[in-house]
Amino acid sequence: MKDAKFVEIPLGGKTLRIETGVLARQAAGSVMVQIGDTVLFCAVSGSSKPREGIDFFPLQVEYREKFYSAGRFPGGYFKREARPSEKEILTMRVTDRPIRPLFPEGYHNDVQINAMVMSVDGEHEPDMQCINAASAALTLSEIPFMGPIGAVRVGRVEGEFVIEPTQEQILASDMNLVYVGTREKTMMIEGDADEVPEAEMIAAMRLAHEAIVPIVDAQLELRRMMDLPDKVVEVVPIDQEKLDKCFELVGEEMFGIMTIAGKAERSEQVKAMREQLGGQLAEVYGEDLTEEEYFHLFDEFEIQVVRKNVLEHGKRIDGRAMDEMRPLTGEVNVLPSRVHGSAVFARGETQAMATITLSSKKDAQSMDGVTGGPTEKDFLLHYNFPPYSVGEAGRLGMTSRREIGHGNLAERSLKPMMPDDYPYAVRIVSEVMSSNGSTSMASTCAGSMALMDAGVPVKKPIAGISVGLFTGEGKSIPVLDILGTEDHCGDMDFKVCGTSEGITGFQVDMKIHGLDWEQVETAFSMAYTGRMQILEFISTVISGPREDLSPFAPRVVQIQIDPEKIGAVIGPGGKIIRGLTEEHQVQIDIEEDGTVSIYSNNAENMAAAKAAVEGITAEAEPGRTYDGVVTGTKDFGAFVEIIPGLEGLVHISELDFGRVNATEDVCKIGDKMKVKCLDVGDNGRVSLSRRAVLEDEGQTPPPGTEQSDGDRGERRARPQGERRGSGDRRGGGRR
Repeated sequence: MKDAKFVEIPLGGKTLRIETGVLARQAAGSVMVQIGDTVLFCAVSGSSKPREGIDFFPLQVEYREKFYSAGRFPGGYFKREARPSEKEILTMRVTDRPIRPLFPEGYHNDVQINAMVMSVDGEHEPDMQCINAASAALTLSEIPFMGPIGAVRVGRVEGEFVIEPTQEQILASDMNLVYVGTREKTMMIEGDADEVPEAEMIAAMRLAHEAIVPIVDAQLELRRMMDLPDKVVEVVPIDQEKLDKCFELVGEEMFGIMTIAGKAERSEQVKAMREQLGGQLAEVYGEDLTEEEYFHLFDEFEIQVVRKNVLEHGKRIDGRAMDEMRPLTGEVNVLPSRVHGSAVFARGETQAMATITLSSKKDAQSMDGVTGGPTEKDFLLHYNFPPYSVGEAGRLGMTSRREIGHGNLAERSLKPMMPDDYPYAVRIVSEVMSSNGSTSMASTCAGSMALMDAGVPVKKPIAGISVGLFTGEGKSIPVLDILGTEDHCGDMDFKVCGTSEGITGFQVDMKIHGLDWEQVETAFSMAYTGRMQILEFISTVISGPREDLSPFAPRVVQIQIDPEKIGAVIGPGGKIIRGLTEEHQVQIDIEEDGTVSIYSNNAENMAAAKAAVEGITAEAEPGRTYDGVVTGTKDFGAFVEIIPGLEGLVHISELDFGRVNATEDVCKIGDKMKVKCLDVGDNGRVSLSRRAVLEDEGQTPPPGTEQSDGDRGERRARPQGERRGSGDRRGGGRR
C-alpha cells in the first residue's frame, strides 16, 4: 500500500512481505502479511489495566477466512460469515500457543489478536502467516510481548524438504510440520507425518529454524523503521519474601502432600492446606495480603513445591521414576456389536473410551473453506471432555476449542495408518472418562484399538505419549507420561504419536521461552521409548484388525464402470439411482472415476443391486454367449435383450442352420434364446447369432445346408475392422 513501511523476506523460493503504517492506526499494532497473492491482515489491541477479579491472562485470538478473499459468497441463508469453522479454530489455537508463554508472568490485561484472510490464491496457506502477523503486530505495539517469533511449514516431497509448500505439495508430502520459534529456540511444533523417523523430524526442524530467523529479524527491523525504540519488557517478580514464608510455615508438609499418588486425595489435601496457610499468613501480614494476591501466591507455592521435588529431590508426585509409565489397562469390544467397534484405554487415572462408526462415503463431512485443499473429510475423530472426567460439575453445552484441538491431534495421528482407498467413511468418538494428564494421547491409543476391534484393516497400530520437562538451577529433567499437575507445574507438554517405525502426529506446547536442540532430541527419544511400551501392551489386548466387521456394520461391494456411463446409472434427475436404492434397500455412492460402492447389511440385496448396476453399464463382448430374451421380430431377424437395457440383432441368416423363411418360424417375442455375440459396431450396435451357439454345442447342420446362406459366410469372414452399417435397429444396441 502507498505510504506503508514494509520488509520483505525470501522464504522457500517465495517472498514474504510484512507491511504496516496504513490500516487500523488506532490499534496497538497492525500489519498486512503477503505471500504470493495470499494476504492476511492482523491487528492487536489491549486494555490499560486488568479487569477486576481476573486471575489469569485473558488472551483472545480470532482468525477468520473471509469469503470475499476468494471472490465467493458465503453459504447459508444470511450470506454472512457466521461461527468459525474447525480449520479457523485450529488456526486460532496454533497462533495462541506459541505466543502465550511470551507474556510476563502475572500480566492479566486483556489482549486481543484479530486476524483475517483478505485474499487467497489457492496455492499458499495463510495459517502460518497468522502466527507471523500476530507476532509482528505485537512487536510493533507497546504491549509487553517478549517476542518476536517466526513460523513456517515444512513438507517433504519425493525425499526433499520444502519450506512453505503449496497446496499441491502438501497433498504430495509425507510430512506436515508446523514450526514456531524465537531467534534462539524452538517454541512449538505441530503436525502429522507418514511414519517419519525421529532423526528426520529433527532435521526438518533444524531447517525450519534456519528459515524463521530472517522472519524474526525482519519484525525487529520493521519496528525500527517505524522509529520505535527497542522494546523493554519489565517482569514483575513474585513477592519472594511471602513465598519464603509459605515454605517456612508449611513447606515440609506441602512437600509430602505433593507426593500423594491419588488425584482426589491429593486435591483434598491441597484444598485443606490452602485454607490452613491462608489463615496463618493472615496472622502475619493482615491486610497487606489480599485475597487475590493470596490466590496467586498459593498457586506459585504449589508449583514451586512440585518443581523442587523433581529438581532437588528427584521425586515425582506419584513416586515413579522420571522415565516410568503409569500402569496400562485396556479392553476391546466393550459395547454390543451394534456399535461397530469399541475400546477402553487407560494410563493410571487417565481413561478414554473410543467407538467406531462405519458408513458410506455420503456421510463424509463437507469442507466449505476458501483457501483450497480438500473439500470433504471421510475420517473423523471427535473428542469429548465432560466435567465428570475431572470430578466436577462444570458447564455443559457447545464443543470447546480445546476439545476440537485435542480431537484433531488424535485424528491426524491415526489417519496415516488408514488403508488406502478405504470405501467407508469412519467416525471415531473418544469419550474421556477420567482425566489426569494427556487425554489426547489416551484417545489416540483407544482409537487405534477400536479401529482394530471394528475390523478396519489399519496398516499398523498407533500409540501416543506425552513428555514433560522441569528446568531450573542449571538442570533440565524430562519426565515421561506426565500427570495433570505435572503439566500445570512443569515447562512443557511434548506429545508424540506413531507406530513402531515412525511418527504420525505431534504437538508441543511450552511454558518457558523455548527448547534447545538437546532438549528436543531427548524428548523425542523418551517419547519413542514410551510409545514402544504402549504398542507392546496394545498387542496383548488385540494383536491386529479383526477379520470381519460387526454384523451391524454396512457391507460394501465395489465395481468399476466407465465414467462416461455414470449418467446412465444416475438417470435424469437421479431417477435411476433412487429407484435402485429403494428397490434393493441399499445405498449407492459413485465417484468421478467410475468407482461404484454399494452398501447394505443384506448380502442378497447388495448382489441384486450390483447386478442391476452392471446391467445398466455392461457392454456386449464379441465371442461371449448370453441367455437372452426376444424383444422384437422383424422380417430380417430378431432383437434379443442380452443384458438389461442392451439388445442386439440376430439376423435371420443367424437364427438356424439352412434357410429360415420367417423369423417367427424360429422365435416369438418373449422367448428365451441363447445367443453368441459376433460383433459390436463402432456405433454400438450388436450383432448376435443363435446358429453359432448351436455349433458350439456340437450340433451339425443337415446335409446340404452348410453353405446355404452366402451372406452368413460373408459376415463371418469379415475382418474385425470392417463393420457393415445397418438401418433402423438392424445392428441392435442400447435401448
